[in-house]
Amino acid sequence: MEAEAADAPPGGVESALSCFSFNQDCTSLAIGAKAGYKLFSLSSVEQLDQVHGSNEIPDVYIVERLFSSSLVVVVSHTKPRQMNVYHFKKGTEICNYSYSSNILSIRLNRQRLLVCLEESIYIHNIKDMKLLKTLLDIPANPTGLCALSINHSNSYLAYPGSLTSGEIVLYDGNSLKTVCTIAAHEGTLAAITFNASGSKLASASEKGTVIRVFSVPDGQKLYEFRRGMKRYVTISSLVFSMDSQFLCASSNTETVHIFKLEQVTNSRPEETSTWSGYMGKMFMAATNYLPTQVSDMMHQDRAFATARLNFSGQRNICTLSTIQKLPRLLVASSNGHLYIYNLDPQDGGECVLIKTHSLLGSGTTEENKENDLRPSLPQSYAATVARPSASSASTVPGYSEDGGALRGEVIPEHEFATGPVCLDDENEFPPIILCRGNQKGKTKQS
Repeated sequence: MEAEAADAPPGGVESALSCFSFNQDCTSLAIGAKAGYKLFSLSSVEQLDQVHGSNEIPDVYIVERLFSSSLVVVVSHTKPRQMNVYHFKKGTEICNYSYSSNILSIRLNRQRLLVCLEESIYIHNIKDMKLLKTLLDIPANPTGLCALSINHSNSYLAYPGSLTSGEIVLYDGNSLKTVCTIAAHEGTLAAITFNASGSKLASASEKGTVIRVFSVPDGQKLYEFRRGMKRYVTISSLVFSMDSQFLCASSNTETVHIFKLEQVTNSRPEETSTWSGYMGKMFMAATNYLPTQVSDMMHQDRAFATARLNFSGQRNICTLSTIQKLPRLLVASSNGHLYIYNLDPQDGGECVLIKTHSLLGSGTTEENKENDLRPSLPQSYAATVARPSASSASTVPGYSEDGGALRGEVIPEHEFATGPVCLDDENEFPPIILCRGNQKGKTKQS
């Protein structure tokens, strides 16, 4: 989950923070800024530990870390069409690829890496970065809205299927086939997200008043939540808890909403014979005669818990995570701060703010403790992994037939490794394998 920070007034702290994203299991936070990017560990409430920081690439607007591994993907405003993949512990570049237009978002799990442009999506095999398929001629997607299941056994992908309505295309990233389309909302989409197992998909429209949850892969509606009624808002993030019991939504308002996904059952308990039970039954029956919009509103569930921010109108993202064995709500904001709240999983109600961290200060650095492997060697993948080459470049065309790189661009020979390359000495999963030679285009397109 990632957010590009909104424009800020001159001189504000917000202007220094370009983007921020939580990793797939909500154990790490990445931020991008004018000066580079930073990675933080989210293992403690009281202390925000900086795992890594780099100022080699300025003006970063996309940064994504693969779980808690050493693989990080970075895109800069200086080269908005180029994706850079790094092994940050070794200080090496694994690879980089250029595309035909600006990169708007990147999603990854242990099987797939997606690069979303405004009118196309590129699906790479993350183990060797081979381009598997290019989804062309998709509806214009100016915000790069898409979601990828973190469960690599299915690798479902979701993206907008219409420019004028809230239709979602569900795509299987493993079989490389469209699964179904879901008519999720009347208005255009603002947010979509999968749960950890890839069995549920949540969505919100640009109105931001209703959030719906669908089953995957059949696309049946399971839940419908009402975030508010008085005003339309811009949903900036939507995320499930790792156990899929809660769904959290943040927006440009000062309120973060948390919804509880109660167990869906087909059977109803017997109605009580009391007067209140009788009136309740009559009231629900009467909704069948009301206009559809009113009837739907009466059946929509409200927020289980809320958190109050001390600001509004700023870009932010939220997540639900277990830190020090307790459930927490985390909100990262474009104002350069991380807010941590306690969440009562039983009674809900108002979440209590317990800690605020600055994301722009020096903080506590874990980089030297976690990794003493950063030698003073040339910061290139070829210097530590690939076989040295006297020639400056080969004539290997780089994905020119598949559109994965700019047509006619040449990938230097030293960018191809001679064998398997693990992410670090602890055999992090997955291994990154770059093969020497031409990866010729049997890539499927649609």
